Amino acid sequence: MQLTVQDLSKLISVPEKTIHHWIQEGEIPVHRVRSQYRFNRAEVLEWAISKGVKIAGSPFQENGPPLSPAGLAEALETGGIFHGVEGTSKESVLRSVVEHMRLPDGMDRDFLVQMILAREELASTAVGEGIAIPHVRGPIVLQVPGPQITLCFLKNPVTFGALDGLPVNILFTLVCPTTRAHLQLLSKLAFSLRDEQFKRILKKPGTAEEILREARRSEARLVSVNPHAESEAAGR
Repeated sequence: MQLTVQDLSKLISVPEKTIHHWIQEGEIPVHRVRSQYRFNRAEVLEWAISKGVKIAGSPFQENGPPLSPAGLAEALETGGIFHGVEGTSKESVLRSVVEHMRLPDGMDRDFLVQMILAREELASTAVGEGIAIPHVRGPIVLQVPGPQITLCFLKNPVTFGALDGLPVNILFTLVCPTTRAHLQLLSKLAFSLRDEQFKRILKKPGTAEEILREARRSEARLVSVNPHAESEAAGR
């Protein structure tokens, strides 16, 4: 769905003036159509979730039938956790990340790299404090059996265009079969990245077992803070 500035203002409950400021600063993914600004709903929802911007209503309601919400730890176990990943630039790092991803046989990894780079052209997926969440614009086109997150710790930090100016050395790469699953998982990851204990184990960095344990704890905390989180994520 293509949204106007007015539509987006209602969706995320901010003044239109603020949205125009974000556009001018290059902070929000936007498209120019016949001299007017248009926003892709999935793109701005993932941006809003990753930035902690409040969204009116459920962000998952327009993405098909209810699904079982993907667990953060489960997705990390599926995607894998890797230390010492090589790379000296954003592109070379992303190529290394894709090489580590557990993808179905026959999937064109070079094409996936290009899709992730295309998403980076819209706006950096760096969220600050040395962390980035690179992912593709259209998760539904990737025929994977279920949601997965590949967590990579870089051997050397690289510049990623983060707003805080810090280089990135921790990358969470999301791959999901549907937009709904993508937004569900991104929402849980964004919540966990605001959890100081979870961030502390990332910056250590901890072992895979330690990170998975903290992911489960953080997700349990999300449900305790919002008992309806799972049912809302499933769109029920």
